[in-house]
Amino acid sequence: MQHPFVHLHVHSQYSVLDGQASIAALVDKAMKDGMPGMALTDHGNMFGIKEYFNYVKKKNGKTKDAIKDLKKRLAELEEGKGEVDDREKAIAECREELAATEKKIFKPILGCEMYVARRSMESRTDKVDAGGWHLIVLAKNLKGYKNLIKLVSNAWTRGYYYHPRTDKTELEKYSEGLIICSACLGGELPKKIMEQDVVAAEDAAKWFKSIWGDDYYIELQRHKATVPRASHDTYEKQIEVEKYLIDIARRNNIKLICSNDVHFVNEENAEAHDRLICLNTGKDLDDPQRMLYTKQEWFKTSEEMAAIFGDIPEAMTNTLEILDKVEFYSIDHAPIMPTFAIPEEFGTEEGYRKQFTEEDLFNEFTRNENGEVVLSEEKARDKIEKLGGYDKLYRIKLEADYLKKLAFDGAAKRYPMPLSDEIMERMTFELHIMKTMGFPGYFLIVQDFIAAARNMGVSVGPGRGSAAGSCVAYCLGITQIDPIKYDLLFERFLNPDRISLPDIDIDFDDDGRGQVLQWVTEKYGYEKVAHIITYGTMATKMAIKDVARVQKVPIPESDRLTKLIPDRLPEVDGKPLKMNLKNCIASVAELREACESNDPRVADTMRYAQMLEGNVRNTGVHACGVIIGRDDITDWVPVSTADDKTTGEKMLVTQYEGSVIEDTGMIKMDFLGLKTLSIIKEALENIRLRSGKVIDIDNIPIDDPATYKLYCEGRTTGTFQFESPGMQKYLRELQPSTFEDLIAMNALYRPGPMDYIPQFIARKHGREPITYDIPIMEKYLKDTYGITVYQEQVMLLSRLLADFTRGESDALRKAMGKKLKDKLDELKPKFINGGTKHDYKEEVLEKIWGDWEKFASYAFNKSHATCYSWVAF
Repeated sequence: MQHPFVHLHVHSQYSVLDGQASIAALVDKAMKDGMPGMALTDHGNMFGIKEYFNYVKKKNGKTKDAIKDLKKRLAELEEGKGEVDDREKAIAECREELAATEKKIFKPILGCEMYVARRSMESRTDKVDAGGWHLIVLAKNLKGYKNLIKLVSNAWTRGYYYHPRTDKTELEKYSEGLIICSACLGGELPKKIMEQDVVAAEDAAKWFKSIWGDDYYIELQRHKATVPRASHDTYEKQIEVEKYLIDIARRNNIKLICSNDVHFVNEENAEAHDRLICLNTGKDLDDPQRMLYTKQEWFKTSEEMAAIFGDIPEAMTNTLEILDKVEFYSIDHAPIMPTFAIPEEFGTEEGYRKQFTEEDLFNEFTRNENGEVVLSEEKARDKIEKLGGYDKLYRIKLEADYLKKLAFDGAAKRYPMPLSDEIMERMTFELHIMKTMGFPGYFLIVQDFIAAARNMGVSVGPGRGSAAGSCVAYCLGITQIDPIKYDLLFERFLNPDRISLPDIDIDFDDDGRGQVLQWVTEKYGYEKVAHIITYGTMATKMAIKDVARVQKVPIPESDRLTKLIPDRLPEVDGKPLKMNLKNCIASVAELREACESNDPRVADTMRYAQMLEGNVRNTGVHACGVIIGRDDITDWVPVSTADDKTTGEKMLVTQYEGSVIEDTGMIKMDFLGLKTLSIIKEALENIRLRSGKVIDIDNIPIDDPATYKLYCEGRTTGTFQFESPGMQKYLRELQPSTFEDLIAMNALYRPGPMDYIPQFIARKHGREPITYDIPIMEKYLKDTYGITVYQEQVMLLSRLLADFTRGESDALRKAMGKKLKDKLDELKPKFINGGTKHDYKEEVLEKIWGDWEKFASYAFNKSHATCYSWVAF
């Protein structure tokens, strides 16, 4: 029999060193048990919310696809389409299947167990302020989610005192869209009842009821310990408090719910969780005074909960009532571009609205750079909607036009005038793509803070990664590498067929990085700039060390166990096994022996280390990732705080990590500190002080003979990317004479392509002939002596030989690099057919394709290699 129940009080591993449950394991168990949803309520934070949302979305994917297919089938049946024996019966069966499938959709409830200050969240005077009453806060819709973000963020930025704290004034201010549950024994009602002040407990319940009405619930828990080493008095307190809670609920027409204070997934995880608490509190396992849980805090099934709360069935069914109140909503958003201040004399949004019609915008944003119609009416309208509608397009067009002005102003300084047809075509294409993808504001912001950095005397790198493929970025001063000169491709950076945010990593000298961040914060506002959180997890060796310490395993034995962990695991089907304790134990006999050890401390260490491995152990700050928002960051994502190591001040840190933050619409930029730039900057200053000579490092001659002499002699100790003994050996053999030689060595000197270095050297010195499968390939392979070294070469050659479009050539690059067989099978016939149309022999094209497939997984991003080589030079 299925008992109606969902968990509403759940801690994952993001309740750091308190929760031992991974989000995936919690959701999987809930779905396996047939629960239609679950709340995630970590202590004082929303760290795990985005991961939870994403995982549920992924798990619901197949079910949603099935629902879509069934709805389509039902519509066809109702319209009389298709041959069926009994249409009415088929419709009824389809409706029944649709209803059953819709029930399989799992609903995520996004929440937090907050700490409510006993007085004000601003009070920080004594122990009374150090704690706080626990309170379960759940978002029932998007408005509630936004209010939850505000509450949790403010608890960190304004209320932090031992814990992130809110207060009743805040709760009332942000009450809309929230469901409130009275929480565990740490909640206000149970605390006041245990303090013998039942009247105050009832007054508190009345206050909550007055604000939230039927969205306030009184929560019951029953954790009856069944093992000796556990907290046995908790259950006694829960039962004593429960009588009063039920009485208060009945008198004030407040509904009851039951919950289990979930901290781990299964009953057998209780001992691992116990050891986690020892780590958290700095206690040994055998400490008689240490904190104990009841060991009942596992994710209980509906049947297990029914066995505990069968005498109060309404407390079970009311959890479903809460689930039904919660709406399905998305916390993802299209990119929210910060607003760049454009000089009014150039133009304003208001002026653009008068100057351009919606039809003008429709044509401009849905045609190609030459004004040709390339989209169907339906796809064109879809594109306008994805960009935010016409209201947003006026802003994008204004930014795009100003970006165009700055880019061509820069082009006049970078290139001979008048601009060549090639440069004009490239600039027009790039600016059109930036505009129609909605990103001109991004480039305006980046060029602005780079210009500010240079004005402050901060050393800025020449560029990094695929951004160096942009001619517009070069003309704006974002990069210092001419992409046309070095055959660097824009679509390696921004591909109109693959909608994703631009990603520009910028290097600053170590000291200057902080100055630039300070400038950005002052320009856009403290509330609109945040760093990105990182989560430190228990790695394989750390898990053993941590558990061994609380188990009091002798240090030599702990060291021995960790040293048994191999640096690399054997390969299976051509791929190395994932590095984890389970695979290490399977591969190393001594570790298997440790699992069976006669010393229970050692055996337990191995057992519980496996359960704790991968658990979140601490939080940190991303070394370079920064969010710049259009609005306050807390309008979109929750923030916490961290200490700025440079200034000592508190800085905002997003509670969602870098790999998922952009889904929410936040714009991430990477500000990197590069020691090499600091060294170069110091060297230039020393030259100035000694000789009075001021050198512009961005405009040094790239053919300087003395520099190449150093490379030829392998005298590159301390030179960025060229310092290793192996690289020095190859440099002496290669005798580089052009900048392209350095770019190629940078790309080749890494595992895999390194095997091609002897052939590269032999061809340069004429010991091996330079050959091309098709003579025309020399155009893109000449600089690398006929050897395909870069991803860009594969892209350019696919266009040259088989008329691939820009988007198709990038898709080929990606498919080959990641060995995406389905995509390769789709593209190969196109390549062969395109090549044969130019009268190239099919067997030659087959050979070229085979060579590419073999090497493409090694092929390097030339933009990246060029930037690194420039810094090194």
